[in-house]
Amino acid sequence: MTVPGKSLAELAADQAAHWKGAGGRSWLASIERIERSIAGFSAAALAAADVRPGETVIDVGCGLGGTTAVLAEKAGSVLGVDISDLLIEGARAKRIARADFRVADAATHPFEPASADLVFSRFGVMFFADPVAAFGNLRQALKPSGRLVFLCWRTAAENPWSLAPVRVAAPFLPPLPRPGPEEPGQFSFGDRTRVERILTQAGFGSLSLEPLDQPIFMGASIDEIVEGAGRFGPLARAFADATPEQAKKAKAAIAESLAPHVQPDGIHLPGACWLVSGRAV
Repeated sequence: MTVPGKSLAELAADQAAHWKGAGGRSWLASIERIERSIAGFSAAALAAADVRPGETVIDVGCGLGGTTAVLAEKAGSVLGVDISDLLIEGARAKRIARADFRVADAATHPFEPASADLVFSRFGVMFFADPVAAFGNLRQALKPSGRLVFLCWRTAAENPWSLAPVRVAAPFLPPLPRPGPEEPGQFSFGDRTRVERILTQAGFGSLSLEPLDQPIFMGASIDEIVEGAGRFGPLARAFADATPEQAKKAKAAIAESLAPHVQPDGIHLPGACWLVSGRAV
């Protein structure tokens, strides 16, 4: 399905440019906080993957290879793919046994047909410009009845860790883009019906979407979170275009909104995901 104003090729190019540039750099700069914030979700997804000794696995949107390393502990081999050369360079530097990494778009990469037992992804599949074609490409890489397991965020409204800072800061910042219902983005897989439609059209069956709700670690202090909001996440682009006065007001609004949530171990807000599984049919 096309999106008004942009072709699928343009949407894909936008995502590639973001993750090869500012998005990749911001991810690298925030990796310790990110890994801590989603550790519980990661553990649930990796347990659901149930990797068996000797299996061949594809890790989609592998980033710095954190999930790839865990998968490779049991698998015979794991191929980690990510569109960001910055992140793949970091993953390769870890020299993970039984793992290989490639800078590639999983939507179009020529995977060896019927070669993988499992396609896995932790928050890496919501950015496909043409998700039906992308999942179709991944399905053909799976052996007959091969498994698919991935994590994706539910709707923005169900994820205050992301929505709450945006809501209070937005009035002071340049307008934020509002992605359409079929555009790639962080919360583009929030609608269960849409996810089921995409996967069914791509050739997957035995689908399961299990809701997972866990607190997200935002940071150790309000100052840390406010500073990070300008570097990574949905507000980063708006802060980049803001005047100093706009940025100051937006950060003050975020700080005020977070004050009631301060705890001895940092600040946590609710997070909500789908743990999705299926099989190639």
